[in-house]
Amino acid sequence: MAHIDALGSGIFTYMDYYKGDATPASEDIAGYKALFNTVTTDVDASELFRIESVREFPSIGTPANIVNVPVYGQKTSSQVQGQADAPTLELTINYIPTNVDGTDELHDILGTQVYFRFMMCDAATTLANSIGATISNKNTSFYFKGKVEAILVNPSLTDQTTATVTLSTQSDFFGPDTK
Repeated sequence: MAHIDALGSGIFTYMDYYKGDATPASEDIAGYKALFNTVTTDVDASELFRIESVREFPSIGTPANIVNVPVYGQKTSSQVQGQADAPTLELTINYIPTNVDGTDELHDILGTQVYFRFMMCDAATTLANSIGATISNKNTSFYFKGKVEAILVNPSLTDQTTATVTLSTQSDFFGPDTK
């Protein structure tokens, strides 16, 4: 299928994770794509989960590797190439305890390294039809290895109770890619 080719809101955006024992065959797009899109004896579909009820997604990708350097006597700082810091990845989810405990085990993977897929689609797709078959709608995915570092529940008396899920990256981002 093709990449998304028109402007639009990210209504159909998903964060999936694989917590099984299999690892990507290679540390590149092809390896991660095969991990998420192929069910084999090594890759168990029951170990693939979708983070439900996401309210806000973070920016995904590699940040600029520019460092501002103050120079004595100049009115503005100079910019030099440096090492990019990994971005802070925080998801805001509508917190429904039955969605994050028991079925997808989000609380159970705190501090455990897993593989993530950030997928944008131009129409709704289920987790089941994103495994092993071509997704019928246009989509673009990014992959990375990381951990769920924190889940902070934000109770609200006037709005939906939410939780902030903080992810850390343990690899580069791989993508954009399409299935």
